[in-house]
Amino acid sequence: MGKVVVLGVFVADTAYRAARQPKMGETILGLSFALGPGGKGSNQAVAAAMAGAETHFISRLGRDPFAEMALATWRKAGVIPAVSQHAASYTGAAYIFIEAATGDNAIIVSPGAAAQIAVADIDARAALIASADVFVTQLEQPIPVALHALRLARAAGVRTILNPAPAAALPDGMLALCDYVTPNESEAEGLTGVKVTSVDEAVVAARALCAAGAGAAIITLGANGALYHDAAQTLHVPAIVAGPVVETTGAGDAFNGGFAAALAGGADPITAVRFGAATAGISVTRPGTAPSMPARAEIEALMARG
Repeated sequence: MGKVVVLGVFVADTAYRAARQPKMGETILGLSFALGPGGKGSNQAVAAAMAGAETHFISRLGRDPFAEMALATWRKAGVIPAVSQHAASYTGAAYIFIEAATGDNAIIVSPGAAAQIAVADIDARAALIASADVFVTQLEQPIPVALHALRLARAAGVRTILNPAPAAALPDGMLALCDYVTPNESEAEGLTGVKVTSVDEAVVAARALCAAGAGAAIITLGANGALYHDAAQTLHVPAIVAGPVVETTGAGDAFNGGFAAALAGGADPITAVRFGAATAGISVTRPGTAPSMPARAEIEALMARG
């Protein structure tokens, strides 16, 4: 399936399920609690590795129990860490609220040591990035570092994916370093000013992202699948349903990891989008983020069902 290198953040997910979020100053009883591995970059690396790609993950950790969780998670999934550990800081953590009736979520991320990822970390791993078939990053680590890594990958002829999450303003020229940019509806609106509530509106936003320099835009649309647009084609790819929705927290990361793995393995972009959609379709039938990522055989079996 080729080689994927991911730059990003690991955080320990602290997930609270309740009927609703509390108001400011209010305390309510939750329905459940779970502690597990997360962080967009780490989740995407786990998804790519589970989907069959040789996957390396660049990040920073503290030296604490959450770091031990990170290393165990990557070991189980087959992710190869390219990380440093820093006792003076802490491994990141995230608060995740899950609405019991819908599975929808709201998240606060504290990256900890990963917030200090520096250009020097990227330069130290320049050869690793240059050896990849696909390089992936997001916006949980400092944006200037992601920008530098994208420049190195592009200079080495590596295909690049930017998942612009969490939503943030991008420096001029950053999209031009991206072969693929993969926002969800709200992130696409933040980048383009186009409100995305339908496939037609997603087309308008995707065109704006490509006009700003991206090689291709893939807007993930939740239950409506994904919209792919590049200079040659525009295609709506429906969601691939694997079963009842349990939790959507890891869906975007599952899509990005599956998409990257398929691209790295030689799939054309549309086939890779479908592969990512199948990866996400399975992930939402399971609780958690990294633990919800499916194996390659499961993804291929779902795609074969049509």
